[in-house]
Amino acid sequence: MAETQRIDKWLWYARFYKSRSLCAKQVSEGKICVNDVKISKPAHGLAEGDVLTFVKAEQSRIIKLLDLGKRRGSASEAQLLFEDRSLPRPPRKIIPENPRFEGKGRPTAKDRRQTAAFDAKYLD
Repeated sequence: MAETQRIDKWLWYARFYKSRSLCAKQVSEGKICVNDVKISKPAHGLAEGDVLTFVKAEQSRIIKLLDLGKRRGSASEAQLLFEDRSLPRPPRKIIPENPRFEGKGRPTAKDRRQTAAFDAKYLD
């Protein structure tokens, strides 16, 4: 029989969540699928070759298990446990810099009054 490991333990070993209780909570809420089957028990057994699907930090993750961990090691050690098949993260939107006023820094009271008068003029 193939060796298995609890899903909450493996997610913690692979450093997807900070604590094992957070892993168990995600599984219990039904937010993780194993081989396209939604599971709800943290004691569900994982084997090498299984594929996990879940959402983490607003990104859909597709993870293939390469190895079952023995302990929660460093991040580089954790990356050896899985292969990430997720789509690359979309590039971040570049937020333009805050507008600079001619006097540099914060606007003066006069600048604020002029801005308010300008806005009010075009709102009507």
